[in-house]
Amino acid sequence: MTTPPSSHVAAPPAPPGNGGAPGQSGLHSGLKNRHLSMIAVGGVIGAGLFVGSASGITAAGPGILLSYALVGALVVFVMRMLGEMAAANPTSGSFSAYADRALGRWAGFSIGWLYWFFWVVVLAVEATAGAAILTSWVPAVPQWAWALIVMVVLTATNLASVASFGEFEFWFAGIKVVAIVAFIALGGLAMFGLLPGSDNPASGFANLTAHGGFLPNGPSAILTGVLMVVFSFMGSEIVTLAAGESEDPQRAVTKATKSVIWRVGVFYLGSILVVVSLLPWNDPSITKKGSYVAALDSIGIPHAGQFMNVIVLTAVLSCLNSGLYTASRMAFSLGQRGDAPKVFARTNSRGVPQAAILVSVVFGFVAVGFNYVWPDTVFQFLLNSSGAVALFVWLVICFSQLRMRGIILRENPDKLIVRMWLFPYLTWATIAMISFVLVYMLTDDSPGGGRIQVLLSVLLAVVVVAISLLRDRLGRNTEKVSVSSR
Repeated sequence: MTTPPSSHVAAPPAPPGNGGAPGQSGLHSGLKNRHLSMIAVGGVIGAGLFVGSASGITAAGPGILLSYALVGALVVFVMRMLGEMAAANPTSGSFSAYADRALGRWAGFSIGWLYWFFWVVVLAVEATAGAAILTSWVPAVPQWAWALIVMVVLTATNLASVASFGEFEFWFAGIKVVAIVAFIALGGLAMFGLLPGSDNPASGFANLTAHGGFLPNGPSAILTGVLMVVFSFMGSEIVTLAAGESEDPQRAVTKATKSVIWRVGVFYLGSILVVVSLLPWNDPSITKKGSYVAALDSIGIPHAGQFMNVIVLTAVLSCLNSGLYTASRMAFSLGQRGDAPKVFARTNSRGVPQAAILVSVVFGFVAVGFNYVWPDTVFQFLLNSSGAVALFVWLVICFSQLRMRGIILRENPDKLIVRMWLFPYLTWATIAMISFVLVYMLTDDSPGGGRIQVLLSVLLAVVVVAISLLRDRLGRNTEKVSVSSR
């Protein structure tokens, strides 16, 4: 990670009058401040919070709160670093563009393509999950047809304009936020016997220690919990990619970065605290029904399962919508920098990178097909090989920020309006924490567990980096031949 800064500029300013956002070429400033605000607030609430928290509670007991707190701290630190760079230079390439500038073209190329791959695989996962819920409601329509319908609708939304993406995401995120806030409010009242008609015994915080203690499975379960919850936080960085197409990118990034602490604290720690306070951590209903459904059932909310299915479907559609947007904007940025076909960097009259969107969704469709035809082989390989990419992205953000701080101070010190705390010590501490999580994942040898995810993700990363270095060498050789022939 000691590659000298590249002289390659990430994204040239848009020429006057083209409707482009600052630092963009062809993209329109179609996202309003309310869109960015809700994307920032709701982006951290993924379907993984609703679906995956039950396994974490079962593994760590009430200590899962410490697991969420540790991962939440990582996200806060990483977002602070990313916010520092994004406020100084908002761009649709976000951390990939900053890695390009700070660490070298190999880094920007590699992490950009890995991130794109991560999101096109997520498209397949979320399309399948959404289709499963819709099929349970309307079984006459086969699951593959629902997956196709969902993908087509959200592709059309992204192709229409960035404003239509923002509007859909505004309402999707709004539903998630209202649901979480209502859950915390109702659950909090039931915990202390203040909710009329509640079936819960109103034990306050007694369940946190009454069933084997706060750490019933020992301190090591905290780290096990970390592995189970870390990937549910992926998506908080999307706001920095979207900021490049907003009315006031610098203000949007600054606001999102400063609010990440309370977002993680309220939505994750607050809601999980309610779950493990309402129910004993080893209550069988948590595993059987899911943590949020079990908690709602315990306070007598009718049709809790169907209610949560609606919320989970909303979270899935939100993830699909933002995932397609994110993958296409990363492809657009790679095209701008010459690291992807130039057609990816072209926009239509509405300021939409049409080719980048279509290529991303095609790969998403192919992955959906793999999920139906070869779910336990090809699709499982795709899942495992993208499993640790989120942590690789966070590491690249950390190393980029170490170099970009000096570049910003030299070139535009007045743009350093968001600063990472305790620089560089906290940056290095964050790198150490992320590295520790990756190493600890190697101890998980369960089928599809942490070890296979890290190993396959590292293998994929090595291949992508090798392609990048080979491209650079071939490019230099071509340039030498061209110069010598003159």
